Amino acid sequence: MMASEHHGTGTIPAPAPPAPPLPRRRGRRWLVPLLVALLLGQMAAAMVTTAVRQTPTIDEPVYVVTATDYLHEHRLRYNPEHPPLGKLLIAAGIAVAAPHYDPGFPGTQGDAGRHLLYESGNDPGRLMLWARLPVIALTLLGGLVVFAFARDLAGRAAGLVALALYAFCPDVVAHGSLATLDLPVTAFLLTSVWLAWRARDRPRLYVPLAGAALGAAVATKMSALPAIPLLMLLAAWSAWHARAGAERRRRVLSALGSGGTVLLVALAVVWAAYLAVDPRLGFAPAEPIPPLAGKRALVSGLLPLPPAYGAGLRMQFALEYYPWEGFLFGRVYTGALWYYLPVALLVKTPLGLLALGAAGAVTVPAVPRLRPAAPYLLLPPALLLAVATTGARDFGTRYALFVPVFLSLAGGCVTLWRRRWAEALAGVLVLWVAVSSLRTFPYYLPYLNEAFGGPERTHRLLHDSNVDWGQDLGALADRLRERYPGERVWLVYKGSGVPSYYGIHAGAPLTVPPERVRGLLVVSDSAVAKARGRLAELIRTSRQVDDVGHSITVYRR
Repeated sequence: MMASEHHGTGTIPAPAPPAPPLPRRRGRRWLVPLLVALLLGQMAAAMVTTAVRQTPTIDEPVYVVTATDYLHEHRLRYNPEHPPLGKLLIAAGIAVAAPHYDPGFPGTQGDAGRHLLYESGNDPGRLMLWARLPVIALTLLGGLVVFAFARDLAGRAAGLVALALYAFCPDVVAHGSLATLDLPVTAFLLTSVWLAWRARDRPRLYVPLAGAALGAAVATKMSALPAIPLLMLLAAWSAWHARAGAERRRRVLSALGSGGTVLLVALAVVWAAYLAVDPRLGFAPAEPIPPLAGKRALVSGLLPLPPAYGAGLRMQFALEYYPWEGFLFGRVYTGALWYYLPVALLVKTPLGLLALGAAGAVTVPAVPRLRPAAPYLLLPPALLLAVATTGARDFGTRYALFVPVFLSLAGGCVTLWRRRWAEALAGVLVLWVAVSSLRTFPYYLPYLNEAFGGPERTHRLLHDSNVDWGQDLGALADRLRERYPGERVWLVYKGSGVPSYYGIHAGAPLTVPPERVRGLLVVSDSAVAKARGRLAELIRTSRQVDDVGHSITVYRR
């Protein structure tokens, strides 16, 4: 008999053979990539749909004509107040569209943009779609960075939560579907911070890459300049951590070298962007550069950057002295309010994202595993927001898109709280963000969270790119044809589109006596917000009958 059968003799039974391993469920390894693809897929669908239906916003024609001039003439002529990289990105789409272009057109950059879109035999809808597609692609790549960054910090669940918050954020979708520079600079800054974090393990690889991403941001918008010293410090800190076992002198040298590398690579990328447009670095602006004196003029002249960059920086500084008119919560004011951006972000960010982002901001310094990431996650948005609040142009949350993006990252970190109630609450909040975003489709620009009444109330609290950036002129034309055929129309439109191109033949109500304004009075909501004098009286004595895209109001007189 076998030993295992002698139960009464005290003999130790022979061990049973090990059970064969359970077969792995192949579907699970594809679950995370599938969810990432689904989240990015719905985001792409939302952005493309929005890009197709929206007419050019106020800033887009300038960027499009500048990018077209880069392609055809290789010269730095239009839009010197912004560096060329973002417009070179837009040019990739314009190259496919191959528009007719008149390089000798006289006039301002705004005039040149309208001429290209509406007076040169081009289809503005097709041209704008191709100009917007590269920004859409970059926005989707930014989503992959969000996922990868959060996954590095707290695992795949964190990556999925962060990506979901990013993909459903209305501000990100809205500006990611436009041929503008606000989302590209945000994506480059995010990538630079992520690479600086990764440099804690492999500084020789990731420090130069972080510098390149930072340079791409600085070569896209000058608002990224304050991030240079911060990214230098973060790269230095990463290198210090990576050399933990070395002697102090070598750690110091490594940290200093990493900070310097970030600076040098960033500057090189900026120079490369200008050289890509014109290898001779010629600069012949279509409009005069305003004179500037004092410390700001000195700074713009001392930067080791191309002359065109310094001239653009002088233009930006000059714009800060202009007495811009703002609008916040029903109040019209001249100048800037330091709390404008925080308040605008509060009302235009989904409540679920605000809650998860705030919880994540507390989680990061509280959880030992995440504590080293606190400077990387919390300092960049805090610094950039503090600088942005000092600006003179209260035109929209697009100046602070990095805030919801970094909130998404922080929100993903909440998944490290291994409690069922925390996981359930996070899931509910993510679902809330998704539902809120889907409900506002396709009107992402005028999004307002539920606590403040939703997008139909945005124009009562904010103006400009927060709600009405001229994007619904084509939708207005469709509405007038469908519901008000043959009626007399009076139009006050704030935007870069040409109403007559879309079949809107309207009178100018501010140029005739009020008693002659009979029929439909159509007013952009940014003009409604700041209406005074005759326009305010016309609106007061009219009856609202319709609204288009939550950005244009139709009255009957």
